[in-house]
Amino acid sequence: MAAATVAVQFSSRRRNPCWTGTPEIYFAKPIDNSRLVKVEDPRRSREMKQFGVALGFLFLLVMTYAWQHFKAIEYGYKIELLKGQRNALAELRRDLRLEEASLCSPDRIDKLARQYGMQPPQAGQVIRMDSTPDANTPVMASAVQVSVISVP
Repeated sequence: MAAATVAVQFSSRRRNPCWTGTPEIYFAKPIDNSRLVKVEDPRRSREMKQFGVALGFLFLLVMTYAWQHFKAIEYGYKIELLKGQRNALAELRRDLRLEEASLCSPDRIDKLARQYGMQPPQAGQVIRMDSTPDANTPVMASAVQVSVISVP
């Protein structure tokens, strides 16, 4: 009776297999394809050539668009840079004109001349060089010696 209980215990401990049925067995069979010759399909070849041409044309269109787009952005940055430089130069020009106007002021020049000890010109001492004489009026010629100063 002890042998029967042991057999029952072993059979209850035994696991059932996860699959039922016959096992699948694969055998490697070498296949020699060296004698096979691939037949080229002219229709497939033509379709692949057309597809390649269409893809190339699409690529060129996309690259042209991208190039134009990036050039437009680059030119926009250059334009903004040049506008900034133009505005800075216009501001500098305005400042220089104001400085020129203040430096050319007759009151300022007269004040500086008096500080340096200069006196107003005497009558007949001023000769205007910017006025053009008439063709009928005589012009006074003068011979003034020119002195050359050399700095060592």
